[in-house]
Amino acid sequence: MDIKRINIMAKIRFIALGLVLILISICGYGQSNSLRNKVEQTYLSQVGVREASGNNDGTAVEMYLQSTGLGKGYAWCAAFVNWTYIQNGIETVNAPAWSPSWFTQNVVYKPSEYILDKLPEKGDVFGIWFTSKNRVAHVGFIHRWSTGSFVTTVEGNTNDAGSREGDGVYVKRRLKRQIYVVSDYINK
Repeated sequence: MDIKRINIMAKIRFIALGLVLILISICGYGQSNSLRNKVEQTYLSQVGVREASGNNDGTAVEMYLQSTGLGKGYAWCAAFVNWTYIQNGIETVNAPAWSPSWFTQNVVYKPSEYILDKLPEKGDVFGIWFTSKNRVAHVGFIHRWSTGSFVTTVEGNTNDAGSREGDGVYVKRRLKRQIYVVSDYINK
């Protein structure tokens, strides 16, 4: 074989590889990214929702709770996650109102066990560990995972201070070290 023919074959392989990568991104990643965008639109549309009387109540809060089978008066951070996923046709967990149940499968990030299957993405569910409860006791959505020390989240049943017993849906800036675990229900 001469050099000219080898160069032509190399170019053909390069073009073929490029086409394969384009097809993979269109067929696989594109669907996931599109669903992530829809989930993001849904949870962002709820930012600003507030409880009616500060007692885990109000039209939207009760709608989130109803998605888990609960009525007004219950903590609702996990119900907010559940409702958002249901709105986008994503299968949720068996006990969606119980924060720890979101991390029995699909875990992609857990620094205490050195699990890092992928960087958390928008729409993934994060959990915060509360020593007083000896469990994950607050959940929400990863909105932006930065390369620095902070992560932007969207959470229900929180407040400006980041409480797990808040009064609404907020966009929060949290230290990454606060994030105990992250699960991915979009790419499961």
